[in-house]
Amino acid sequence: MIYLDYQATTPLAPEARAAMLPWLEGPDGTGFANPHSPHRIGRAAAAAVEVAREQVAGLLPPGGRVVFTGSATEAINLAIFGCGAKTFAVSPIEHAAVLDTVRAKGGACHMLACDADGLVPVDA
Repeated sequence: MIYLDYQATTPLAPEARAAMLPWLEGPDGTGFANPHSPHRIGRAAAAAVEVAREQVAGLLPPGGRVVFTGSATEAINLAIFGCGAKTFAVSPIEHAAVLDTVRAKGGACHMLACDADGLVPVDA
């Protein structure tokens, strides 16, 4: 199969699936757990989230903070409303969540042109 809708979702990498599977099935086969719960399985899930956070942070330059969100839209809102910028440059092919959030934030918004391949020229 050739999958062309990467904006909606992407195929799961086998490595990601292997890392997630114990938590989808549940540790020790007991079912999934809420990492905010105080019980043993919840604490184990919380510990796993922190391990994942450290693994992701290890791939990034030092000094930052890794924040997990519940969706791409939530992450976009957090980034745009949290960055403190008053001016944004976007392309017309951005996800609607980006365009809508930038408009909602107000301030200056510069629409950059794209070429036929969807790329923004460097001199734009």
